[in-house]
Amino acid sequence: MIRAKDICYGVSRQVILWDVSAEFRTGQISAILGPNGAGKSTLLGCLTGAIEPTSGSVEIRGRGLSDYSLTELARMRAVLSQSHAVRFPFTAREIVLMGRNPYASAGDAREDEEIADEALHVMDAWALRDRLVPSLSGGEQQRVHIARVLAQVWARDDAYLLLDEPTSALDLKHQYQTLDLIRGLCDTENLGVVVVMHDLTLARRFADRVYFMKAGSIVQEGVCRDVINPRTIGDIYGIPEEYAALHAGA
Repeated sequence: MIRAKDICYGVSRQVILWDVSAEFRTGQISAILGPNGAGKSTLLGCLTGAIEPTSGSVEIRGRGLSDYSLTELARMRAVLSQSHAVRFPFTAREIVLMGRNPYASAGDAREDEEIADEALHVMDAWALRDRLVPSLSGGEQQRVHIARVLAQVWARDDAYLLLDEPTSALDLKHQYQTLDLIRGLCDTENLGVVVVMHDLTLARRFADRVYFMKAGSIVQEGVCRDVINPRTIGDIYGIPEEYAALHAGA
């Protein structure tokens, strides 16, 4: 379990997160939703350890993030940020192999290559393996980077994926393929997924739990059918309830 307890974070007197507490379990997809500027990506950064909270704590498996080495953390959770531009002439396969770096000391390069190749296959990116990543389209790059984080936690029991808008650059086909794949890994490998997203339809279809954020706080949480409804959507996004109903599946 990843547990955030009483997280606060601010910059230059601006409060970005205020008293955020939440628990994220393996075997589930937990979607963090809310309008722009609500603090979603900042909360995810605190969960990954990239951002140190002003106050409060984050634990994974009952221990603070600082109690783990970077290698230990990298073997327990993989992170996909919003920005992952590659400026250097790495091929797609080389990028995916970087997801295996935490296991380099094991010395089984062949197994790492097999895992990287399998991750490329499941992300429908095998045909891109020898292409230089800067030459790929935004959606193609996104699929390569998702393959990288999948390779990082491949066959790891009770591992986590922490994803910031993973489907933002993908076409409809690959949005559904990607989330369906991740849904399957949650069910079969007990993978835990914490995903920041904007698409309420995708959240309703694939997520187990939803955390709605507004102005730096979690204001609603629960199972999708209870939380994604016209009234909640209207209140959080400041839109008429009849318009909100279109996004609630109502």
